[in-house]
Formats: sequence, structure tokens, C-alpha cells
Amino acid sequence: MPRSAHPLETTGKRDLALPHHHPRRTREEHSHEIAQDYVEMIADLIETTGEARVIDLARRLGVTHVTVARTIKRLQRAGLVTSLPYRSIFLTASGRKLSDESRARHETVVNFLKSLGVPQVVAQSDAEGIEHHVSQETLRAFVKHLRKKKGGETKSS
Repeated sequence: MPRSAHPLETTGKRDLALPHHHPRRTREEHSHEIAQDYVEMIADLIETTGEARVIDLARRLGVTHVTVARTIKRLQRAGLVTSLPYRSIFLTASGRKLSDESRARHETVVNFLKSLGVPQVVAQSDAEGIEHHVSQETLRAFVKHLRKKKGGETKSS
């Protein structure tokens, strides 16, 4: 069925029980998730160690250096990183922006889960998956909830 003719799109509602993801769209979404994870990790490595190297990314992500090298090439083509063979990896302005946005999403999800009583370690782990799939609308609702909760705690203190 052509994308524009999808019956659920005419109502503006999505039925989550009937996922109709096109395989290409799913691959693109997964590729974007990987890009977010990589740029976040690169930024973290640069902040904590002064550089991001393929071997360090491979260790932290639990993948081979070949996998990291291939992904870095894709990120270079996408304009998110710069790198030379056997050298450190650097984020471009676009890469830094994506990293900052990804971190903000992650922190919002973690803080929301913690506000519900989820322990820190579990919230961090769960946020790794949720952050990639939560909509902007839901993120705004999380932020609104957190602001209300913070305001309520201040008033009752």
C-alpha cells in the first residue's frame, strides 16, 4: 500500500498494535539510532579522555573495530564526524548538535523514569531504548511532568 494511502494516517492516529513499518524505514530508523549512539559516545570519550579512537569505541560499544570503522565511514559520509586513518575521531558541528540532542533526550527520559520511582540504574538502562523511539510530543509531556513535579516539591518543602 502506498505510504500516503495508509488508512491510519487519514485519521492522524497510529495503531501501535498493528505496526506497518516499511523495511526501508525500519533500517533508516535503526541507522539513525546507531548514529545517535556513536556521536554520544564520541562526545563522551572526547570529554573524558581527550580523544575518541576506534578501539575505544569498539570496547565501549561491545563491537569489533571493523564494525566501528565501517560505521565511522557512514558517519563521515553523513557529515557527522571527521577522521583520518589511525587518528582520533572528531564531531562536526552537525555531529555535536546530534550528540547534544541525543543526550538531552536521554536525560529527559532518565529523569522522567526516576520521577516515577524507577531506580537510577534501571532508568539509565531503559532510557537507552526508549530515547530513540519516544516522540517529540511525548518528550514535551515528560518535561511538563518533570517541571510540575519539581514545582510541587518546592512548594511542599
